[in-house]
Amino acid sequence: MNILILGGGGREHALAWAAMQNPKCDKLIVAPGNAGIAEIATCARLDIEDGSAVAEFAGDNAIDLVIIGPEAPLVAGVADTLRAAGILVFGPSQEAARLEASKAFTKEICDAAGAPTAGYAHFTDLDAARDHVRQGPFPVVIKADGLAAGKGVIIAETLEEAEAALEDMFGGTFGAAGAEVVIEEFMTGEEASFFVLCDGETVLPIGTAQDHKRVGEGDTGPNTGGMGAYSPAPIMDDAVTEAALEQIVKPTMAEMARRGHPYQGVLYAGLMIEDGAPRLVEYNVRFGDPECQVLMMRLGGQALDLIHACAEGRLAEAQVNWADDHAMTVVLAAKGYPGSYEKGSVIGGLDNLPEDSFHMTFHAGTAEADGRIVATGGRVLNATGRGSSLTEAKARAYAQVDAIDWPEGFCRRDIGWRAL
Repeated sequence: MNILILGGGGREHALAWAAMQNPKCDKLIVAPGNAGIAEIATCARLDIEDGSAVAEFAGDNAIDLVIIGPEAPLVAGVADTLRAAGILVFGPSQEAARLEASKAFTKEICDAAGAPTAGYAHFTDLDAARDHVRQGPFPVVIKADGLAAGKGVIIAETLEEAEAALEDMFGGTFGAAGAEVVIEEFMTGEEASFFVLCDGETVLPIGTAQDHKRVGEGDTGPNTGGMGAYSPAPIMDDAVTEAALEQIVKPTMAEMARRGHPYQGVLYAGLMIEDGAPRLVEYNVRFGDPECQVLMMRLGGQALDLIHACAEGRLAEAQVNWADDHAMTVVLAAKGYPGSYEKGSVIGGLDNLPEDSFHMTFHAGTAEADGRIVATGGRVLNATGRGSSLTEAKARAYAQVDAIDWPEGFCRRDIGWRAL
């Protein structure tokens, strides 16, 4: 089987690693890839948001399956173009990808499906939004309606913070993503990530995780794309998982199908859980990053079988074989992230790291320059460990962190604190 993965981050390195564990994978190309991916697959230059270019490349390289990693190509309709060309693809249609591309659309779907979520209001005008927040209460959650790379969510503790956030969003801080704004009630409880595959009809849960969004230890500082994650999430016990599936995910999938846009791909439900009752925070239409890294460590080669079954509409005959294990990933980021940071610093110590089913350092923002690995992004590496307990997985992850020689980087030392 010849496989093309679109993307070049830690999520895509994890997907590539899992695919390579499966004997069905004959050839693997990743576009654009990164320095870590280049060690296990062929990397290719390709505009991954240009559906026609991707379809032509897939045809020229006899690709049997395209796995779309990030949200941007999905929102751009790349999956639709590939399907129209008769190419097997893992990822939802452009219309179904609106579940991530528009917060207001997701709220509309939740209302129609009766899925529990936060109370909200939707605004396209700064003055109207400002009038709304002046009525309180606080804290309040302010979200840019569109894609903002995981950073378009502000929890405003005061009216001043809320007004500043609104002025930033409508003023263009997040580009077109902030042209519309959703203002939500602040939900209390514990957050968790719930992942399912859906082939348009069958919904198959494939795992849970917990992310650490804040940049600082103790969950302090600004939101990021994610500073670390672990799986499984202890709060997602059988009862909570069943409630999320039956009350939130399945009704959403049924509503999308009713509208003529059945969902095919992975759906990531960000949940807030309080007193055993889950409510939807947001949907993402792709694997989370860094949650994908811990899920792939636990799934291994079977991940490709599940993805393939999903793309072919065979999920009804698929099942997930979970080991009784745990995984943790720790993000190493460039100093200054999520604000401004420098690129090009050299990373040492990578050659001596173990690489097996219990230890993997996935590359997120790296490149090779003159035979050396250099940092090219904000989140740069994902030191990932797997073990029979979360404590063991944590020890393996941080042992990799400590073996990496990168003075220009930093990480949180408290990943997994909720569970531990």
